[in-house]
Amino acid sequence: MTLQLLIDGLPAIDIELLDDAPKTRASLQKSLPLRSMVERWGDEIYFYVTFKAPLELGARSKMKVGDVAYWPNGPALAIFFGPTPASKGKEPVAASECNVIGRINVSPDILRGATEGAEVTLRRTAD
Repeated sequence: MTLQLLIDGLPAIDIELLDDAPKTRASLQKSLPLRSMVERWGDEIYFYVTFKAPLELGARSKMKVGDVAYWPNGPALAIFFGPTPASKGKEPVAASECNVIGRINVSPDILRGATEGAEVTLRRTAD
């Protein structure tokens, strides 16, 4: 399944959902469409969500550029496009363990243009 992420001032971004965190994915799908506001933490954008899900098998804090993850402590969805304040090198590291739920299918550099406080909408795409 593909979702569409709309952030004010940026082109639409598609997110390809993975099957790695089925409980999180189900909770996310039930809550769509989501509306929130961009927060930034280094080269990570995140936005608070209205659903909750537990940490699932495979949860991790070391991310890859382009990963989309659910952060239960928010609860929030995070998209990683470079180092965060928790990183020791160039790879992104989340503040704590997250469920990786998807990948963006465009250059992660596009997210550098996301400004804190910008409006975010996450919705289903027509498959």
